Amino acid sequence: MGQTPYLRLDVAVMEANIAAAATTCAGVGAALRPHAKTHKCPQIAERQVSAGAVGLTVATIGEAEVFAAGGARDLFIGYPIWVDDDDRSRLSTLVSDGVRLRVGCDSIEAGTRLTGLELEVLIELDSGHHRSGVSVERAGQLAADLQELGVTVAGAFTFPGHSYAPGAGADAAAQEAAALAQARDELRAVGIEPRVLSGGSTPSLAYSGTVADELRPGVYVFGDAQQVELGTIGFDQVALTVSSTVVSHAGGQVICNAGSKALGADRAHWTSGFGRVLDVPDARIAALSEHHATIDWPGPLPSLGSTVAIVPNHACNAVNLNEYYQLSTGGRWPVAARGRNN
Repeated sequence: MGQTPYLRLDVAVMEANIAAAATTCAGVGAALRPHAKTHKCPQIAERQVSAGAVGLTVATIGEAEVFAAGGARDLFIGYPIWVDDDDRSRLSTLVSDGVRLRVGCDSIEAGTRLTGLELEVLIELDSGHHRSGVSVERAGQLAADLQELGVTVAGAFTFPGHSYAPGAGADAAAQEAAALAQARDELRAVGIEPRVLSGGSTPSLAYSGTVADELRPGVYVFGDAQQVELGTIGFDQVALTVSSTVVSHAGGQVICNAGSKALGADRAHWTSGFGRVLDVPDARIAALSEHHATIDWPGPLPSLGSTVAIVPNHACNAVNLNEYYQLSTGGRWPVAARGRNN
C-alpha cells in the first residue's frame, strides 16, 4: 500500500458498477458512452468498453489524446471547444491516427473554427442546467449554418446537470428528453436527420433513455458521497475511497491527513459535509483544510495512526488530485489523464 493519503479502488465494486450501467442502458435501448473525465484511466476505460460501451466521452483534447494513446478509437469531446491553430493540429492528429471524433458546439463562431477538420459536431442544448448550450429553438438554425460552412452535424447533446439536487433526477431526465425530442424535430425541419441524440448523468441515469439514444454518465463507475446523499447508490456501491491516517483527536474529533488537496473541496449546499466515511455512516467531515479533514465521529474514536476510508463528495475532483489508484487486487493504475485540462 502507499503512504496516506491515497486513492483506493475496490475493483470488484467498480466492475459491478460498470456492469450495472451497461445493463441499464441496454434495457432502454441506448448506447453507453461513459464520461472518462471521472476516472482519467485507460485501464478503466478498457473495462467499460469491454462491458459494452460504444466509446468514451472526454472533456478536453488532452484527455482525448491520453485515451487515444491507450487504444480508444471512438471519442466524443462533450464540450463546446474553442479551437486555435494548435488545437486544430492536435485534433487532426487524432483523426489521422484512426480516432472517430465528435465534438460539441453551441455557436457559429466556434463552429467556424472547426471547418476543414474531419470530425462530426453535436449541437449542445441547454435542457435546464443553464451552463453552456443553445436554447432548443435555436438548434436547427445553428445546425443549418454549420452545415453551410461544411461542418458535419451528427445530432445534438445535452447534460442534465441539474439532476445534482435531491429528488431532481426524474425531472431533469424529463427535461432532457423534451429538449432532445424538440431538437430532433428542429434538425429535421432544416433537412438534417440526427444520427445521435445524447444525454445522461449519473443521478438521472435510471430515468433517461426515453428519447436519448446515447447516455454519458461518469461518476457511476466509482460512486461518491454526493451520489450516496442523493440516494442514487448505497455505500455498498462506492468503489473509490481516499485512505487517510488519523493524526489527532483534538477537540474530541477525528483529524485525518486527507484534506482538500487529496479529496477536493466540493460541497454542494445540500450535502451534509465535505465527505463521508465508508464504514461509519453517521460520521461527517465537518471541516476541510488543505491537509486536514475534521470528522465528527459517533462513539469511540479510532486510534491515532489508524486508517480511515473517506468517500469524497465528488469523485472526479479527488481523482484529478492524485497520481494513481491503489487497487484492492494489488498493484496500481496511473491517473494518466490527470491535469490534462486543455
